[in-house]
Amino acid sequence: MNITILTVGKIKERYLRDAIDEYAKRMSRFCKLQIMQVNDEKTPEHASAAEELQIKQREGERLMAHIKPQSTVIALAIEGRMLTSEQLAHEIEEFGLRGHSNLVFVIGGSLGLDPRILKRADMLLSFSRMTFPHQLMRVILLEQLYRAYKINAGEPYHK
Repeated sequence: MNITILTVGKIKERYLRDAIDEYAKRMSRFCKLQIMQVNDEKTPEHASAAEELQIKQREGERLMAHIKPQSTVIALAIEGRMLTSEQLAHEIEEFGLRGHSNLVFVIGGSLGLDPRILKRADMLLSFSRMTFPHQLMRVILLEQLYRAYKINAGEPYHK
């Protein structure tokens, strides 16, 4: 299976880059992983709702340019479905069984995702009703994907 993590913005903190690299290395035995990032937009301190929507639209255009029509898109969104680790493992396995071999997980910028990305998504996934920094979300997502593959392989990591 091909997994792409498509994100907005760069990772500046070394400890987060190290964690991302570690999980990417671990996942290499289970899938082909690609991490792609697009530039984020600077948000003015007191941006209006219209300005925030324009920022999300510009970031959304950049993200959409990397989503192929045949890809299965899973957008991380606070309003999405919350799953247990076992349920996520099952969903990933089911996608594979249904012939969906290109999964694209999309993480938005600090303002969230453009509504067009949410509409294009085949699934909205939420890790919590809380807000997490989008840079940290990459690590959390990678850890959960690794955990899902370990669960599906019948290996004990998830205990």
